[in-house]
Amino acid sequence: MPIAEQGYAHWTGTFVERRLPWWPVTRLGIRLAFKRKFFKFAFAFSFLPAFIFLAGIYISERMQDFQFMVRGRQSVNFLNINPAFFRSYFTADALLFIMVMLMVLAGAGLIADDLKQNALQLYFARPLRKRDYIAGKLFTAFFFLLSLTLVPGLLFILFKLIFAGSFKLLVDFPWLPLSVIGYSFALTLFLSLYTLLVSSLSRNRRYTAILIFVIYILSDVFFGIFYGIFRNPYFSLLSIKSNLQQMGAAIFGVAPRYNIPWVYSFLVLAAIGTASGFILKNKVRGVEVIR
Repeated sequence: MPIAEQGYAHWTGTFVERRLPWWPVTRLGIRLAFKRKFFKFAFAFSFLPAFIFLAGIYISERMQDFQFMVRGRQSVNFLNINPAFFRSYFTADALLFIMVMLMVLAGAGLIADDLKQNALQLYFARPLRKRDYIAGKLFTAFFFLLSLTLVPGLLFILFKLIFAGSFKLLVDFPWLPLSVIGYSFALTLFLSLYTLLVSSLSRNRRYTAILIFVIYILSDVFFGIFYGIFRNPYFSLLSIKSNLQQMGAAIFGVAPRYNIPWVYSFLVLAAIGTASGFILKNKVRGVEVIR
């Protein structure tokens, strides 16, 4: 009796082009982050600085009702709603630290978990390109970081206009919304690339989480050591936090903390971001679907 063998049958269907092929990757990353223990509490707590600054905007328009709270020149300066007020929020040590910790919780495993589970082959077994995969992971980080930067920044402007009952803020500083948008995206892009870079260096999620935190902290520690010895402000270029603060001061048109050109800080951050992009391109490997 003859035995008929059936070889590999090629699929004759057609691929459906999606406008946002990276969206399922982003949606999955956000969903997994919220399923992690204590993450919901940490994410809610991260909005505390925004509520404090929002309260400051309200008090600035009701000074006569809060005289008992306004003491000293520092308090008065804080309640003066201008670009320096926004710079104080976006470049505050506390907010930058919270954002890094949020990336430790939500971003450490974005690529590390896929490497550990050999999931890249499954991703690229579908009509998903490498750039779509990376974009999906980037937008996962974007979701959390823009929630702490762009959304509060625009709300600050909106509520200031509502509480003041006039457009004086925008008349005096018409470029302020652009500064908020520009710095929000610059800060978010850098921290997202930094997180994905570290996440791609290991298959161990805990190791990458520690590394994200340690690199950020040690860069500031080294700056403090060298600055304490040599008193040269150019050592601030060693610190991720200081570079972000220098760039933020320039975008908001406020005097920087250290007397060095802000362009140097921008070049350092751009170099790190560019290197992160090249390393990610080489680290993320898989068999992509041939169309």
